[in-house]
Amino acid sequence: MVNHPRVQLWRIHYLLTASLLVVLFYSLCFAQSAELSPTLQACIQQRVLAAPDTMTVGEIKIQCQELESTVALAAGQENGSNVAGGREDIDAANVRRPFMLMAHRQNYILLAAHNFQGYSTEEFSDAFGGEDFSFKNTESQFQLSIKTPLAVRLFTKDIDIFAAYTARSFWQVYQKDISSPFRETNHQPEVWVEFHPEFEFFGFRTMAVAAGVAHQSNGRSGNLSRSWNTVFADLAFQHGNFLVSMRPWIRIPESIENDDNPDLTDYLGHGELHLAYKYKDNVFSLMSRNNLESGFSKGAVEVGWSFPIPDYPYLKGYLQYFSGYGESLIDYDKYVNRIGIGLLFTDIL
Repeated sequence: MVNHPRVQLWRIHYLLTASLLVVLFYSLCFAQSAELSPTLQACIQQRVLAAPDTMTVGEIKIQCQELESTVALAAGQENGSNVAGGREDIDAANVRRPFMLMAHRQNYILLAAHNFQGYSTEEFSDAFGGEDFSFKNTESQFQLSIKTPLAVRLFTKDIDIFAAYTARSFWQVYQKDISSPFRETNHQPEVWVEFHPEFEFFGFRTMAVAAGVAHQSNGRSGNLSRSWNTVFADLAFQHGNFLVSMRPWIRIPESIENDDNPDLTDYLGHGELHLAYKYKDNVFSLMSRNNLESGFSKGAVEVGWSFPIPDYPYLKGYLQYFSGYGESLIDYDKYVNRIGIGLLFTDIL
């Protein structure tokens, strides 16, 4: 029997997935063997001598880890040398705490997001037996994005393994005629290995280098189904108030029978570029995707501005503009020209 090229690609896909799982299992099994810092060792030794008999070594270790993280965070805030390191310092303080969920991407809600092009209902009508209904041009959109460390400081090196989940929902809250449904929700679980090399070039400091696997889908079936899998890299650089992040990816091939959207990369391309600049408590951000690759015919641009709310430090106002393709999986091949305003819970910087 002759092997079809797609069968060979699927074998490669399964081999890569199996290899990643083996590496992940090995890392988790040996994560505890990572070398402790001298400060952490001294703290544990001192507290063991003074601790009551009922306290375990594990409890003492957790206390010392939290103390070390708190001191590191305070030192970073006092130095103030890394203006763009607010999120970076907070993550560094929390990464060693067990059962910790941290922000991954931005978490926000756009209370009103207006698409000047309007949203198509053709595919939805076909999926629901020709039912005639319409979507409002204005809806609410929100994103929830969290991550957690699976293993920290592997093999006595600054190597971490993370898992994350991001959900982005598009809610027709203002369309009362059809009970305000969720028009679309995109789910993205991912796992990656992260490094923190210390080098600079042209004044930019490397914040993180990562490589991993991501899955994205909208959880639907039939003609509304959208999904894909990627192997990605992530590189982040910082210079003063300026942040540059690049995320190239390669799509994992699927069989013709299982591919819901074979032309997805025509619109989403093979990577994203993110820029962010912090001025006082304002953060200006820009995302560019597939513009150069498609000759500016099927790309996308997203511009964001987060700004402080007077006398209220827990939230920020957020203005976001999107123009192009791929705002959501269901509309990946449809042009969207949208502006939205709302609240931001966790920022880029």
